[in-house]
Amino acid sequence: WADQFGMVTDRFGVPWLVIIALAVTIAAGIVLRNYRVGRELYAMGSNPEAATLAGIRVGRNLIGVFAVSGALAGLAGVLFAVRFGTIDAAAGTNYELNVVAAAVVGGVAVFGGSGTVWGAGLGALLLTVISSALAVLDINQFWQQAIVGALIVLAICADRLVAARIARSLRRRDA
Repeated sequence: WADQFGMVTDRFGVPWLVIIALAVTIAAGIVLRNYRVGRELYAMGSNPEAATLAGIRVGRNLIGVFAVSGALAGLAGVLFAVRFGTIDAAAGTNYELNVVAAAVVGGVAVFGGSGTVWGAGLGALLLTVISSALAVLDINQFWQQAIVGALIVLAICADRLVAARIARSLRRRDA
């Protein structure tokens, strides 16, 4: 069924795009948390050289991750075309900042090795709400991007501050 916004929904009124996004998020969260390959990916993100020394096949895992990422990007392109009815070569332009912001605001470390799919999903939801609110308040597009950039900087600063505190407490405990 299609509602007044052209979104295809199930019989309960939930858009299929939301259902598919939740299914992918749940699947990725389960794999990263409960399976060996997920732990290996976290280890690779923390330190690829140490992961190699630990016996993790970094090259094979990296190729697999890029293949899954490409498949999900293709799925996103198809869903974009379904949602808007058309697509062009510049359809995803300028989404990069929003993707990085969603991940960082959701708690994913910039330098890798920590964070969750759930956090990135919540970060995306939070940024979507903020963007919608800024659009409703008729804030200029430039300032909307500036606010997203400021959120990224604040999230990175908070991440580094927490990491420094943890490192300091570990040094005190070991001393």
